Amino acid sequence: AAMKQTKGLEGDKKSIITFEFNPKDGIDNPALSLTEDTDGEAVGEPRFYLLSKDSTETFGFYLNEELGCQGHVIRQVELGGLAQRRGLQDGDRLLQVNGHFVDHMEHHRVVQKIKASGNQVLLAVLDGDSYEAAKALGRDLSQMLPADIRPRLCHVTRDKSGFGFSVSGPEGVKGIFQLSVQQDGPAERAGVPPGSWLLELNGASVSNYSHAQLTKKLKQSGSKVTLLVASSAVEEFYRLRGLRATAALADTSWLPFKVRELHMVKGPAGYGFLLKEDDCSSGATGQFMWDVDAGLPADQAGMKEGDRLLAVNGESIEGLDHQQTVLRIRARDDRVTLLVIDPAGDAFYHSVG
Repeated sequence: AAMKQTKGLEGDKKSIITFEFNPKDGIDNPALSLTEDTDGEAVGEPRFYLLSKDSTETFGFYLNEELGCQGHVIRQVELGGLAQRRGLQDGDRLLQVNGHFVDHMEHHRVVQKIKASGNQVLLAVLDGDSYEAAKALGRDLSQMLPADIRPRLCHVTRDKSGFGFSVSGPEGVKGIFQLSVQQDGPAERAGVPPGSWLLELNGASVSNYSHAQLTKKLKQSGSKVTLLVASSAVEEFYRLRGLRATAALADTSWLPFKVRELHMVKGPAGYGFLLKEDDCSSGATGQFMWDVDAGLPADQAGMKEGDRLLAVNGESIEGLDHQQTVLRIRARDDRVTLLVIDPAGDAFYHSVG
């Protein structure tokens, strides 16, 4: 249905209310932000929200595509829900999902990105008036956002000289550690940026570690260690907004453990696999692939016995039971796309949270 956008303020100049997070009181406080262009229009700044829920909750908003209204529109913000408590407002336009610019993407793909994020998602939005003003001015909205806001997960394997990095921090201060990275050493090869800040070690936050405790933990890691690190720019981004950079938001492209996307078209004998519910390495219940028939679509797509199912047709199955998962696989008559991971990768991701 066509929707009419109502302007909140009239006149040549607009005052844009943005919300800033105050880590001292734990709530989102409104703050006036006014940026004027030469023609008198005002464009506010993007706002960032980290939404974390459990598997029984929703994020508390709908994402709409509307006739006569540009962009991906935040609507039906649930009263008292997670989105409203963080500060999302009706009419906001979604610009970024987990660090990925989405304004130019097809609507269904943006919805899939949010659903595939599971129980935690980082959103960047712009209020409706500012969005329309920026579009009218021909602005490149991607230039209003930082280029990279994702921390990085790196899995480092020790060689004869060590892990290839050293740690420094202010004397007597816990939890602040900067890494000096040896050129062409194991850490650099694993993707650790020079001068980055250490956030987590083997899935545990280092915020309460002393230098001596961190050194002990590194020695206990054996020949392999997993680091969550952030460049100075990324660390500053989260710190200034009172947000916590977690492994769930990380760039995982440097890791040796990969998820696999299996595209399958059903044959006369079906897809050729069985789905079994079993306990995961995390202790929770998961859905696993078994009895993969040689030569049938599942086998041809690269499915292996023991693979754990993560998503169906781009939507996470987290929180679904076995029957709900089966129904989702059968939702399209003759084709399905499954996201899976092998047991080693599953155990690794569990170990780092």
